Amino acid sequence: MNAWRWYGLAIFSGALLPLAFAPLQWIIFAFIAPAIFFHFCYHTSPRQAARLGYVFGLGFFGVGVSWVYVAIHDFGFTGAFVATLLTALFVAFLALFFAGQGWLSSYLLQRLSKHRHALLPAALLLFPSIWVLFEWIRDWFLTGFPWLSLGYSQSDTWLNGFAPVLGVFGISWVVAILAGILWTVVAYRQYRLVLPGLLLVALGFGLQKVEWSQPTGKVLRVSLIQGDVPQATKWDPAQIALRKETYARLTEKLWDVSDLIVWPENAMTQFYHELRKGYLDPLSKQAQQHHTELVIGTPVMNLDSGEYYSSFVSLGPSRGVYNKRHLVPFGEFVPLQGLLRGLVKFFDLPMSGFSPGESHQPLLEVAGQPLATSICYEDAFGEEVIQSLPRATLLLNGSNNAWYGHSWAPNQHLQISRMRAIETSRDLIRATTNGISAYVDYHGRIMARTPQFKQAVLTHTVQPRIGETPYVFWGNRGILFLLMASLVLAFRRRLFTTS
Repeated sequence: MNAWRWYGLAIFSGALLPLAFAPLQWIIFAFIAPAIFFHFCYHTSPRQAARLGYVFGLGFFGVGVSWVYVAIHDFGFTGAFVATLLTALFVAFLALFFAGQGWLSSYLLQRLSKHRHALLPAALLLFPSIWVLFEWIRDWFLTGFPWLSLGYSQSDTWLNGFAPVLGVFGISWVVAILAGILWTVVAYRQYRLVLPGLLLVALGFGLQKVEWSQPTGKVLRVSLIQGDVPQATKWDPAQIALRKETYARLTEKLWDVSDLIVWPENAMTQFYHELRKGYLDPLSKQAQQHHTELVIGTPVMNLDSGEYYSSFVSLGPSRGVYNKRHLVPFGEFVPLQGLLRGLVKFFDLPMSGFSPGESHQPLLEVAGQPLATSICYEDAFGEEVIQSLPRATLLLNGSNNAWYGHSWAPNQHLQISRMRAIETSRDLIRATTNGISAYVDYHGRIMARTPQFKQAVLTHTVQPRIGETPYVFWGNRGILFLLMASLVLAFRRRLFTTS
């Protein structure tokens, strides 16, 4: 195969991989695309593998996170050309992770195969471990972007049984091993690996049946309010009154039917202190009179320092504030703002200078139940969510998904949120501005959800739970230990026979 065909296959296979995730969930591509990537690494030099990996990454992120354009152009008031350029630069940067992965895979393969044939250790240990290692690096490098980690594609398969033990990266590792088996079976007729692959899937099914947590306390009746106020009106003074009226009116009907009412992230776009006297205090009084907890998303300013936070505020009988800790670069704060402010309208959005909340904050409590609270894409970071566990008995997430319009992003985000429920074995309450709001049980199954782009009130019950999954106990340390052990085993010369 000539070089151009290799590059064509690389970008095509990379572009297929996002189809394995929500909303399509054509999960077969979660195995086929990595198998093709492994084939590149096995048959090319480190330099060539880096180039092919980069092209693969362009296809993967070019399709998978193209929704960034919507946020920049449609709601960031930036022209089409500049929005396209910024999106392309973002994709080009992310693709470097696959370039590094390709180079390291091929380089270590050369060292591995110096004295023997390395097909099986490469397929089962080396390549899958390096794949997940780079996913883990992407989780924290430059504040992190863990979107579309391979394990998320298995939110509805037997393999999600590995999540309470090893987290989403553990599922990624299992998927990558199965992709390695697929590659060796198809390309090299290593049929003896079919049975181990089936046993790995069966193990995931068995782990699904383990009850990692137990019910505690009474079932709570919760109502989510999805205001569906157009994103374009977010900072329009003439439209802020519409937001206030919408959420207050929908809340008024719920006082006698709900234990907890939740508004999403930034349901209000005025500061808490500006809303308090004439708007929030009356709502708080009603909540306390009806013994109903009310949690709202609104920015909160420290009047002494002038710093402000994206926050959840509890206004009912249980009072408290949670300030978002993990901010979105360029959306909620602008890195190198002295250089970037003024260059592009997207960098000058109102309220794009949030401060991060403290790493350790008191947990919000509702009806005596402590919550593991996350705002927007904070729930994409599993190790941050488990910092509230095992004390927290429920998960709460509020998001403003209106930034991404009719793209795949809201469906991808819901899939990510569901993984946190599986990892922690906790029910999840998820409120969004215009969809998808949902209730997810401790197995990650959607119990109820709203349609997108419609005003809705969704009422359902949730069960607080106690208990500690292995993942809550050791976080990503468990999978990192297995990755390192796998790389060591790959270089054990007597582990695999020559094939």
